[in-house]
Amino acid sequence: MSWGTDQPGHPQEQPEGYGYGHGYGSGQQQQPYGQPQYGGRPYPQQYAGHDQQGYAPEYAQGYAPADYTAYPVPEQVSGDTAQLPTVEPPVPEGEFAVASEAEAGLHERESGAEPAPDAPPNPAGRDRYFDTLRAVALVRVVTYHTFGWAWAGMVFPSMGIMFALAGTLMAKSLERTALKVIRSRIRRLLPPFWFWGFFVVVAMLIHDWMPGWQIVYWIVPLGDPPGNAWGQQAWEILWYLRTYLWFVLLSPLLLRVFRPAPVAVLVLSLAPILVVHFLWEPPDNRFGSALTDLATFLFCWILGFAHRDGVLQRLKPFAVVVLSLAAIGYAGWYAFTHQAETGSYDLDDIPLAQAFWSAGFVTLLMYAKAHFRIDFAGLARFKRLDRIVTIFNARAVTLYLWHQIALILAVPLIDQFWNVPAFETYLPLESQWFMFGISWILIAVFILLCGWVEDVAAKKKPRLLP
Repeated sequence: MSWGTDQPGHPQEQPEGYGYGHGYGSGQQQQPYGQPQYGGRPYPQQYAGHDQQGYAPEYAQGYAPADYTAYPVPEQVSGDTAQLPTVEPPVPEGEFAVASEAEAGLHERESGAEPAPDAPPNPAGRDRYFDTLRAVALVRVVTYHTFGWAWAGMVFPSMGIMFALAGTLMAKSLERTALKVIRSRIRRLLPPFWFWGFFVVVAMLIHDWMPGWQIVYWIVPLGDPPGNAWGQQAWEILWYLRTYLWFVLLSPLLLRVFRPAPVAVLVLSLAPILVVHFLWEPPDNRFGSALTDLATFLFCWILGFAHRDGVLQRLKPFAVVVLSLAAIGYAGWYAFTHQAETGSYDLDDIPLAQAFWSAGFVTLLMYAKAHFRIDFAGLARFKRLDRIVTIFNARAVTLYLWHQIALILAVPLIDQFWNVPAFETYLPLESQWFMFGISWILIAVFILLCGWVEDVAAKKKPRLLP
């Protein structure tokens, strides 16, 4: 079966020159980007990224630290003059709290340790460990989509990490009214999606696309939005928004099931992917794709619950490490021994391997955070890097949605460079690394031009940069 965006009504034949690959887990071989001749000159080969991974709605999330107030007892110093002694506020024991409704949802912040006295303070007390994971995940996504490296998902499974972080944030948010939390998440997700989708839909309509009733998925992406082959490179990434949205809607029920027996539910959350892979094959349609994606990343979402509730802190290091490495080992074995069936060892084409590799890898990252209390507060010493991490988190939805279009536009833009003799002589126009750099410049432009929509969605004053 296909896993991802290959849906009925989605043409799989691509127009000449189109070679960016199919949807997440489509099982099809990556097509080299640049096979056609641009301006009579060869363009860099192997531009094929089809994993659709990335940071999406929850990338900008985090928790605001809880306010801890000490109430000292007045101490008599002299006469009738009372003096209050200085009392240090208690340190949070791995627990986080939401400061206000304005900071909840996609822009919730997670508490972190205070930086050293000589280091600049972290913005809004954010947990830079989680912020850094989000930023690295976004870079990994763009890198994969540029170079198409199959091993990239094993080095850093971005999707599993992002679902785990989102699960952590959702568990904390649900300490408030569930309906209010869900409404807040949807409000922060949909306006950036609509703004981006307007341009994609109009472009496909211009290129002879005739939508049916399925266009409603361009309003609320509870299913894979439809489109034509011309725009597939842009809309194929939306599987993540669809999966995230379903996890948000299901979280009140999932959390209620999880808390009575957290360890057992965490382990059993791998059962659905085993059922889907070995016992029952979902239909090859929107429903089947959504069900497979939910089964693949359910463990990571529940792992976020476990981190938030302190379950990971109570587990023995030896058991966590052994079981995590066993899951990674099984996933790697399965991926490499089934290449004949999938065409590669790319985890994005193998849901079972993706589920177990992400489970083991992300468990180690989350357990390290809980057990060793890693906070990356020292990142504030590196002002430029710290600033980049902040922007990536605050504009994560924009970066995720627009990075595909940036990669698409980089091709004709670089093609024009061949017409300038100096560029042709001194610039590495045939290098994919050069295309990688141009893509990031375009991504920066999209962040400046479109990022303000995230501020509007969060009911904040629009800003050029956060």
